[in-house]
Amino acid sequence: MIPETLNITSVEQVSDYALRLSFDDGTVQTVDFKPFLSLSRHPDIRAYLEPSRFFAYRIEHGELVWGDYDLFFPIADLYQNRLMPDASLEKAA
Repeated sequence: MIPETLNITSVEQVSDYALRLSFDDGTVQTVDFKPFLSLSRHPDIRAYLEPSRFFAYRIEHGELVWGDYDLFFPIADLYQNRLMPDASLEKAA
């Protein structure tokens, strides 16, 4: 169950495109963004495959964002570590 209010409190780089997110309820998720970025067909999203651009993230108002909200994800999806439906990942395999 997702808490009614939820914020990201810290982010730690784990690998190339994986970030360990800590939430204010004590939950920690390691989220791999590479499948999402690699499978995207949109050039503005794929641009975040450039490491220097990807690692320019920040926490703003408890959310993980890049640029001027150029790239961000619903906090519930990050909390559940579900950036993409499983069917999308299976099609890409």
